[in-house]
Amino acid sequence: MKRLVFLLSALTAMSANAQGSKKIKEKDMPAFTQFTYTGNDRIYNDNPLKEGEFYTPVLQGCYPDPSITRKGNDYYLVNSSFAMVPGVPIFHSTDLVNWKQIGHVLDRPSQLKVEESRISGGIYAPDIKYNPNNDTFYMITTQIAGNMGNIVVKTQDPAKGWSDPVKLQFDGIDPSLFFDTDGKAYLVHNDAPPAGTEQYSGHRVIKMWDYDVKNDRVVPGSDRIIVNGGTDITQKPIWIEGPHLYKKDGRYYLMCAEGGTGDWHSEVIFVSDKPTGPFVPASNNPILTQRYFVKDRANKIDWTGHADLVDTPDGKYYAVFLGVRPNEKLRVNTGRETFMLPVDWSGQFPVFENGLVPLKAKIKMPKGATNQTGKNGFMPNGNFKFTDNFSDAKLDYRWIGMRNWRENFVVKGKNSVRINPLEANIKAKSPISGLFYRQQHATFTAETTLQYLPKSEKDLAGIVCYQSETFNYVLGLTKKGKDYYMVLERTEKGASKVIASEKINPGKSVKLKVAAQGDAYTFSYTADNSAYKNLGGTVSGDILSTDVAGGFTGSLIGLYATSGNDIQP
Repeated sequence: MKRLVFLLSALTAMSANAQGSKKIKEKDMPAFTQFTYTGNDRIYNDNPLKEGEFYTPVLQGCYPDPSITRKGNDYYLVNSSFAMVPGVPIFHSTDLVNWKQIGHVLDRPSQLKVEESRISGGIYAPDIKYNPNNDTFYMITTQIAGNMGNIVVKTQDPAKGWSDPVKLQFDGIDPSLFFDTDGKAYLVHNDAPPAGTEQYSGHRVIKMWDYDVKNDRVVPGSDRIIVNGGTDITQKPIWIEGPHLYKKDGRYYLMCAEGGTGDWHSEVIFVSDKPTGPFVPASNNPILTQRYFVKDRANKIDWTGHADLVDTPDGKYYAVFLGVRPNEKLRVNTGRETFMLPVDWSGQFPVFENGLVPLKAKIKMPKGATNQTGKNGFMPNGNFKFTDNFSDAKLDYRWIGMRNWRENFVVKGKNSVRINPLEANIKAKSPISGLFYRQQHATFTAETTLQYLPKSEKDLAGIVCYQSETFNYVLGLTKKGKDYYMVLERTEKGASKVIASEKINPGKSVKLKVAAQGDAYTFSYTADNSAYKNLGGTVSGDILSTDVAGGFTGSLIGLYATSGNDIQP
């Protein structure tokens, strides 16, 4: 066994070297021996759960564009992952309350090609569907990277891995599959209007194709526009997208996001007597939005939309959808998260319960569910602490790479992770050597212990807050001459500035901490297990907000190393 572990570590280091890291002995690699994340948002302290309640969002942090499906008593949920690696996190539940991550759908290089993607490229809006006609699960998505385009993968057991992707021959984004009870299948997606017919900026259409299940392809020539512009093109609605098709009581319902992914985001619905249309919009659209309320409302939840519906075995309905929780300066550092609401579909159209009033942090649990948040392997929500001593043989699924497979730069120790530094640094739009954990609260602390002695000014390891390759903070240990320095750098729009640096004696280890209270972030360290020492004062988290940085992701907290450091004390 020891020989096997040694060989695996050696192969991992060799793989990292092939991607641009220096040849370095394992003992000289930066070692992180503990990571602790603690969330402490006021809304959860002020609103403790009562019996029969659970918190929404059900997945906090950057888990956007949720899609959900059910087979029997088993629910499966997936999210967009953009340039994060592995791709498309997948979760399992039997009660819609307790969710356990069972892996990633795109978990090997043959499925995911994001090595040169910007952070908000890569994987967009995955859709997961169970087809009872052939007892198969499908995940279809747009991979805006690596010449992949729209792809589909499938499996008969989501916990046991997915097929290599099949590239589908159509343009556009946000594809979704629908399997009818007669065995026929259809694919719907967002696309540009036909050339020469665009009426305004943001004018999009929803297209439908017949889908050949046997050969996994769209049927050539079967495409048709089923929605032009949105619910009412005379009002110039923007970005009709994220379509999902459902069948209920013999009729067909097309549900879409509309209004863009910002503060005008909403969910709308159409109905038809046939799967191919024509589709007529409901008179009470939108059926979900937060756009009509004052901007500075307390405990604000906003940008809601991009929803998907699922029915329970007893005929109830629930919806998952994305939303954001801005901080006190209305900045969105935690990104788009996965929320849930019960849905009343006793009438013609589904009604999101309280989906058109300011959303609350708590909802009622489905009948028979028991909240096990953070226990027995289930994802925590509300306020919680996550501690990883890296004692397990495998890394927790919540740790992700950026454009890079963890196996390419991580060497797993008994109670540590060592990072084999790549030459690419945090500002590169290429694979970097960093393990990332999603920021999940406005108020949090994240701490780690680092054992490392850099050899030169090109070497750096530390903790980062990463919104993108062009917007980030780095707190790291590096070297200048014969001396060691702790440095703090801010990068905004790709331009970097050293906020502070300080000569230190790192000793055997250094503890690093980042803390936030809304927009106010602080970075600290201690080299002798005494009290933390702040470096750089209080800095703004503005560059970690989607509002400022753009894109579609939330802020990530990273354990990071590079052999191409350009931060100079």
